[in-house]
Amino acid sequence: MRHNDRQYHRDEGHSERQGSRVIRGRGGRRPRVLDGGQLRLVLLTLISQRERHGYDLIREIEGQTGGAYAPSPGVVYPTLTLLLEMDLISEGETDGPKKLFEITDAGRAHLEELASDASAAMSRIAAIAERQSRLEPAPIRRAMENLKTALNDKLAESGTDKKTVLAVAGLVDEAASKIERL
Repeated sequence: MRHNDRQYHRDEGHSERQGSRVIRGRGGRRPRVLDGGQLRLVLLTLISQRERHGYDLIREIEGQTGGAYAPSPGVVYPTLTLLLEMDLISEGETDGPKKLFEITDAGRAHLEELASDASAAMSRIAAIAERQSRLEPAPIRRAMENLKTALNDKLAESGTDKKTVLAVAGLVDEAASKIERL
């Protein structure tokens, strides 16, 4: 199968990169938006701006990426624990049941020491937002929803056979090829 082909075997258990998209096979994972070190620096940078709790950090990152990325609590909270253990943040006042975190002097020194890495990590967040704003204009979202509805309606019709499914797949592949050539 050529790299530019739009047909992928989804049951091979691997991912293939297609431009900036990743087609995941069964058991595949999305690529990490930020590696662990970058996420630590992003969280530390955000906490240095003001005290924050975990959920606030997740929402802030989601907001700064234009909704394209929100780290999971299963990644954020262990990272906050690590930052606590490294004495880069401390628990501040509580906000109800939520722990507020504040940066320590060691955390400020760490950010200063890794200023270029922290800046690069924050630039990665900004780049995701910029890409999101380009990739999701309203007319495209509307057209994609129309396509999704048409596909679901057609494939749900009784009497839809393998020939129809292959014809629909061919039309979608043809549209994708035409878009790539724009």
